[in-house]
Amino acid sequence: MKKTASSARISGKKKDTMKRIFSLMNPYRGRLFFSLILSVVIVVTTLLIPVCIGRAVDLILGKGNVNFGALCPILIRMLVLLCITALSQWVMTAVTNSVAYRMVQDLRTEAFARVQHLPLSNLDSHSHGDILSRIITDADQFSEGLLMAFAQFFTGVLTIVLTLVFMFRLNPFITLIVLMVTPASVFTAYFIARKSFHYFKEQSGKRGIMTSVVEEMIGGISTVQAFNHEEYASGEFNRSDNDLQETSVKAVFFSSITNPCTRFINALVYGSVGVFGALSAVSGNISVGELTAFLSYANQYAKPFNEISGVVTELQNSVACAARLFELIDEKEEIQDSENALVLKNVKGNVEISDVAFSYVPEKPLIDHMNLSVKPGMRIALVGPTGCGKTTLINLLMRFYDVQQGSIRVDGNDIRQVTRQSLRSSYGMVLQDTWLKNGTIWENLSMGKPEAAKEEIIHAASEAHADGFIRRMPEGYDSRITGDGENLSAGQKQLLCIARVMLSLPPMLILDEATSSIDTRTELRIQDAFAKMMTGRTSFVVAHRLSTIKNSDLILVMKDGHIIEQGKHEELLAKNGFYAELYNAQFTTVG
Repeated sequence: MKKTASSARISGKKKDTMKRIFSLMNPYRGRLFFSLILSVVIVVTTLLIPVCIGRAVDLILGKGNVNFGALCPILIRMLVLLCITALSQWVMTAVTNSVAYRMVQDLRTEAFARVQHLPLSNLDSHSHGDILSRIITDADQFSEGLLMAFAQFFTGVLTIVLTLVFMFRLNPFITLIVLMVTPASVFTAYFIARKSFHYFKEQSGKRGIMTSVVEEMIGGISTVQAFNHEEYASGEFNRSDNDLQETSVKAVFFSSITNPCTRFINALVYGSVGVFGALSAVSGNISVGELTAFLSYANQYAKPFNEISGVVTELQNSVACAARLFELIDEKEEIQDSENALVLKNVKGNVEISDVAFSYVPEKPLIDHMNLSVKPGMRIALVGPTGCGKTTLINLLMRFYDVQQGSIRVDGNDIRQVTRQSLRSSYGMVLQDTWLKNGTIWENLSMGKPEAAKEEIIHAASEAHADGFIRRMPEGYDSRITGDGENLSAGQKQLLCIARVMLSLPPMLILDEATSSIDTRTELRIQDAFAKMMTGRTSFVVAHRLSTIKNSDLILVMKDGHIIEQGKHEELLAKNGFYAELYNAQFTTVG
């Protein structure tokens, strides 16, 4: 009973996937119809050639009994038919390739657009390698299946139908014998298709897991080597590779038995036609030329079953890959801004956190009953041990996650009632984990202010002490950054991120260990630049080096999601509490 329910569920998903694939074809119905017409032309001209061959054979039977006068027009007709077939095949291939790649482009674009609007919680719960595999590898596999379907499926079905018509006109009795063997081909294709779909879908999932492992290990190869982690990394890869190999073998097994099975049935069809056709020719029911044509038709009739079986097998993989892409597209987006959502303008930086509660996992509370009032221009420092909720609070302020209880207000407006774009553009963020895109220095620095003049960009880079190393690069500000800044040091990347924020100068700032990768001398200069930048702007600073936040207007000491102490640096030291313990620990020598 469970197996039946599971099979029904898989079958239902497969039908839904096929419906969605057909819906992708809607914009290209005209091209597909034209391709179908070309398929008819190709099949008809291909089937007319055996007729010509049969007539030609009848004209050359017997020694010295060749009718060259009637033979030449037939040969010319065959040449014309071959040219029409070749030209139609070329045009149809160009059209179907265009449709297939455009469909995949539409699907890939839709998938990537959905990723851009997925909530951070969704992305955090999925492997980035798996998402990468779906958008790139699965999309490529889907396109290969479409190409085979367009190139062979239409012509294959038409060949089967029209071949039967031509054979029936030649000899109904032999045609009925061919039809008696046909169900064996259909059953074989159906059985293999059902079996292969399950394994191809599983293969796509395993491929995504292996992509994730490779991306993770290659991305952190220096750390892997530094900790002599190569053996473990190889073990992880081998395990995922073995899982993929086992599933692939099963998928390939069922796809590989398609050809021998259909060839065996093809041989039965051809042999049956040969035997009964020869008897009919001997008895005078058909001519030798007609028998020649019939044998050609028998071969052409059986061949599409082989091709269609291969197409159906490939389509199982294609549909399985499409299903994984559709699963990604169907992921719930961030809760959309309401129609009457406010657009924040002229933000002063007044932030009110009232009775806020939040947890990533329901059974593990993180932030509970947090309250905080921040006046415009205040510099708020967040300190505390790892996992105390500092970064989580930043995520809530930026509305990467929504609070589960209470509210956060900016200038009196609940941030759930304002547009995300206006809220996030009101903050400037510099994180410990830097991110740069492939492009020039100009493009990276102007991300937050695309309309900025070059003079503004250079001034911001100078303020961030990045102008010097930029000018020393081969092409200066026109130098390209590749692979998330692979050609830059960690400190240089962080300076560029700081310059990017200095250029846009939003009304509120979030600095999460913003100088962690910078040398001490440059950090002192950056601190001065930050001091200028934070003047008059509400700032939230996360720091582990407590010496960098002495001048904050308010220091929040967090532990287990609660603010356990708050005040200025001197006040907190005087209390001799948890903050004093953290601060003094910086100067304690462990021996």
